[in-house]
Amino acid sequence: MNPLQLTEQGDMAGMVLVPGMMCDAGLWQEMVDDLAAYGPLIYGDLSRDDSLETMAASVLAGAPERFTLVGFSLGGYVAREMIRQAPERVQRLILIATSSQQDSPQSQAFKAAAARSLRASQGAFRGLGHKAIALSLSQEHAENVHLQSQIHQMSLRMGKEAYCRQLLMARNSDTHLLHQIACPTFVIAAGQDRMRSVQESRTLCEMIPRASLEIIDNSGHMLPLEQPAALVKVIQHWLSVTPV
Repeated sequence: MNPLQLTEQGDMAGMVLVPGMMCDAGLWQEMVDDLAAYGPLIYGDLSRDDSLETMAASVLAGAPERFTLVGFSLGGYVAREMIRQAPERVQRLILIATSSQQDSPQSQAFKAAAARSLRASQGAFRGLGHKAIALSLSQEHAENVHLQSQIHQMSLRMGKEAYCRQLLMARNSDTHLLHQIACPTFVIAAGQDRMRSVQESRTLCEMIPRASLEIIDNSGHMLPLEQPAALVKVIQHWLSVTPV
């Protein structure tokens, strides 16, 4: 099954999968067959927009009337904005390796400088660099050539302009709004995540009224690629005990 295509599953409510920064539908490729039972699977595209609000509106425009919503990393911010825009359409929410925290001033300045440098460069876009990719993986998997290639290829498909837009995009805290989420919510953290802390996931779980938390070990930030079988297993169990 091609993970870059819509999965056809008749009239089922559907599952919307929203990727992270410089990720596309390839993020979910190891999980597609197992998640197809909850389909149709709709893949959010974050390559064209420059704000959480426009990203959320774009994904909603291609989503079914009612659906289970899955957001990874940056996609978790987008998913929560989707709920603010259309709360009646989201039946269940799954947040993976994400946060409600605002980028620090230092992080914002670093990203802005990186975007300026990238836009000023004349050569072909080479995708994410080795250091950035390694940081997104656990120390155990940081030098895994197959995982590195998967992440690098996604960044090449996303392209230079999408990278610049995502670097410059404001990612404000919505911790104070988490209490408004009314649908059942499952927060999943990676035990060895070097980009998002387990405490950030705990905060999401504590602030969202109907939330539960699962921590998956032996994985860094890129949970859907590092531990797809373990991730699918906990999602399937949660869905089985969480009716719409």
